[in-house]
Amino acid sequence: MANLRRGEIAFEIDGRMRVLCLTLGALAELEHALKADDLADLGTRFSKGRLAARDLMAIIGAGLRGAGETISDAEVGALHLEGGVSQWALIAAELLKASFGQGEADLPNPR
Repeated sequence: MANLRRGEIAFEIDGRMRVLCLTLGALAELEHALKADDLADLGTRFSKGRLAARDLMAIIGAGLRGAGETISDAEVGALHLEGGVSQWALIAAELLKASFGQGEADLPNPR
């Protein structure tokens, strides 16, 4: 089960629910894979709203690995997802939002 307070999200990918999380290691992996200098550089790249398919594979692959899956970006690219590329983009956007854009004030109080 995903815990938004930890930056986790869950989506059905290839017929099963999967948790994704951009841990510090996953973010470092993304910096390297996308040749970004730092997190600010990643943020600038993502905020432009223009992502290549390889960007989506890198983001989603890093998120799956950050949540504990052993999967390569090539294997991510072979997964089936209802809704096609727009659904892949939604997953990447939700993952980035959970990691960067979800402030404490936006999260429900667990009381």
